[in-house]
Amino acid sequence: MEGGKAKAVFAALVSLELHIPASGSLKAKRSVVKSLVARLRQELNCSVAEVGYQDLWQRAVLGVAVVSGTASGARKVAQQVEKVVYREPRVEVVGVHVELVTPEE
Repeated sequence: MEGGKAKAVFAALVSLELHIPASGSLKAKRSVVKSLVARLRQELNCSVAEVGYQDLWQRAVLGVAVVSGTASGARKVAQQVEKVVYREPRVEVVGVHVELVTPEE
């Protein structure tokens, strides 16, 4: 808090449904997912977890959380998350859902 006033916090929640066509085992899938998760954390300093299809060889859902002091900042990083994932040649993006969480006034 600066001057006794709390600053607003904005969060972008990104859900990415992925297809990993070359994966023939959970071990192969885990290698691709771990690499992508590490890249997102390193490049964008965001929270990332595999949140769906953990038991399927060729499918995954990643959940990503981004926090910013502005709504535009949260949106910008969410867009960067999508770009990083689309650049990964070992995955096909099946679906993306982005939700912006804003503070209640």
